[in-house]
Amino acid sequence: MTTPETLPYDPGRVPVLRRWSVRALSWGGGALAAQSPQRVARVLSAVSRGARPATVAEAARARLTLERVSLPCAGREGCLRRSITVALLCRLRGCWPTWHVGVRKVPPLAAHAWVEAEGVPVGENVSADYFRPLLSVPPAAR
Repeated sequence: MTTPETLPYDPGRVPVLRRWSVRALSWGGGALAAQSPQRVARVLSAVSRGARPATVAEAARARLTLERVSLPCAGREGCLRRSITVALLCRLRGCWPTWHVGVRKVPPLAAHAWVEAEGVPVGENVSADYFRPLLSVPPAAR
């Protein structure tokens, strides 16, 4: 059985220069997603230094822009690449959300990666306690 899914993919709504910079970050996020979890966390920790904590609006705007431009990040299976790229997009704007990799707390058990801002999972449409983080990269203290 298949499940229909509507994706927000609509690159025409994003200016050309921003579209290409987001695509480049998405490719970088995909390359980073292929690394070990420890390496991903080390790289993201280094990148996050000096950034202020992101607001929900900033992180949601970065996620929506990414989903409009990058089809691999817009789908259900692209959570790791999407979460890494959203964090990197936020960093370009001077802020940093909390990046998480973890599992759902309710059956069936499934791994997931997401970003949080102000204690809220951004774009996930679930409560804050739905996931259990196993690896996190919060904004670095200034």
